[in-house]
Amino acid sequence: MSGKRATKNIFSETHSVVEEYNNALDNLMQEFRDRTVRDTCVNVYRVLDILEDLCLDGMVYADGAGLDTRKKCLDGTRVEILKVIVDWINDADVNVPRIFWLHGQAGRGKSAIAHTIALQYKNVGGIWSCFCFTRDRRTERLEEKMLSTIVCDLANRDAAFVRAVVRAIKKDNTLKTTHDVMRQWRELLKPLSEVSGGRVGNVVVVIDALDESGPDGSREHILEVLTAQAASLPSNFRILLTSRPLADIVDALRDAQHVKAVSLDDFSAECDIHMYVSKQLKDRRGIGATEINEIVRRADGLFEWARLACEWIRPGIAGETNKERFDDLMARTSREGEILLDKIYLAVLESAVGRRQKSLARFRSLMRQILYTLEPLPMGALHAMRTYFPHQDDRFEVALIVDYMGSLLSGVTDHKSPIRVLHSSFRDFLTDQSRSGDYFVGELGIQADLAVASLCVLHDGLCFNVCGLESSFLLNSDVPGLAERVKAKITSHLSYSSLFWAKHLEATKFDPTLAGHVKNILGNERILFWFEVLSLLGVLGNAVYALSSAARWSQVSTWTSMMVSSWITYNLSRGRQDLRMLQHWQGMV
Repeated sequence: MSGKRATKNIFSETHSVVEEYNNALDNLMQEFRDRTVRDTCVNVYRVLDILEDLCLDGMVYADGAGLDTRKKCLDGTRVEILKVIVDWINDADVNVPRIFWLHGQAGRGKSAIAHTIALQYKNVGGIWSCFCFTRDRRTERLEEKMLSTIVCDLANRDAAFVRAVVRAIKKDNTLKTTHDVMRQWRELLKPLSEVSGGRVGNVVVVIDALDESGPDGSREHILEVLTAQAASLPSNFRILLTSRPLADIVDALRDAQHVKAVSLDDFSAECDIHMYVSKQLKDRRGIGATEINEIVRRADGLFEWARLACEWIRPGIAGETNKERFDDLMARTSREGEILLDKIYLAVLESAVGRRQKSLARFRSLMRQILYTLEPLPMGALHAMRTYFPHQDDRFEVALIVDYMGSLLSGVTDHKSPIRVLHSSFRDFLTDQSRSGDYFVGELGIQADLAVASLCVLHDGLCFNVCGLESSFLLNSDVPGLAERVKAKITSHLSYSSLFWAKHLEATKFDPTLAGHVKNILGNERILFWFEVLSLLGVLGNAVYALSSAARWSQVSTWTSMMVSSWITYNLSRGRQDLRMLQHWQGMV
């Protein structure tokens, strides 16, 4: 019995020990799990902190100025010049020029080459940025946003780059919003470039159409950066720059040792244009090898001419064959005594508009509006503003002209897209009377028309709480879905008029009738509704400039204008007070 009892006691004690160990193990496991959870939480918070630190929200950035794949070269074309550029990008020599400047006359296809290079580098997973200037965005002062946009692009494609940018911003947060090109270079792009030395592969930056940035003075600082600073970039940095050979650009770049200047005019485009025309006119009845060869010969190296010629022939019109359209085009395009591209523009306009007085007058009126609006507008907005033009003859349906201009304007088929000239050479042609003749489009009178139209749009469109916000105590940034509401409630023409009425006003001479339109906006509660629209558009600060501009415009010597000037000056003071109150109320200052 004692043996059995002893055995029983042993098992009992063993069970207790095992249970004790199990409990201890369970406690250790729970402690391990608790510590793991705690450490995981700590690490998650650290990661979130890092991600928050690496956020570049708020950096000055030019939306819509980047790569457009629709503009790339047709496959198989421009092989020679593309190879020259790719070889330059891949050149391992540390002394290779950092800038490749591709220049040439309008219509040669410089932009297509620029977009093709950017797309190729994107497709191979490289670190790249593409920034494109365009003349119809000059009011946005893209030259002040170019470097900050490039910095954002490069940082978003490389972790080391984004850390370098964040370090720079932590030292000075104003770098996010500065428009100082030299500071952007010195304090953002330079630190970023310094961390690129250990990278495998090159960093490629494409800057297209620098000549379209604006007047010479608009690109002075960019040219200073490219000539005086870019030479110190690391050997794996490449900048592809395209432009027409304007005097200020030529003077700045032609003697720089770190700039490889290449003229596109020196490269034959005949085979490429032949390939392009053959594809565009493939299977067109009446158009064979003879006709294609003649188009290529007449194009004389200008892709823009070839494109327009194909547009002319391809659609055809009722009662004419493709061959008849071709014969008509060739009969109009003698190269003797006139610029070849002008001939094709004249031919297209004679077909689309003709020379009847009413059609010509409407064409000039509409193109004057398109060329001199400070921001491209879609067809509906153009028409809405035109209904307020002072002269009855200008109040016609925009589609009467636009619908026939598809080969020269973009946005024609999609009525929600802004209407733009497809090529800068067409704008140059229209605004030079010696070239365009009957189709000449001058500036005379359009600034007053646009000022009147803008003020009338504001008079009829401004209202209290335009977006129907439920509370006036929330910051714009705290309103759910505000961007969608703004898009739905603030029309393109109301937005345009709010932004630019004063700029059009200051471009006119004082006029009592026009002053009355100004009074209708600034002399009552509409001034506050205007402030609200600017706030919703994120440009409330523009109000001070507009009010100051209106006051300056009215300060001329006649008694009537002196009275109006006194009235506007009074409202300017009142408007500034209202503006400061509104800014404070919204927590914006």
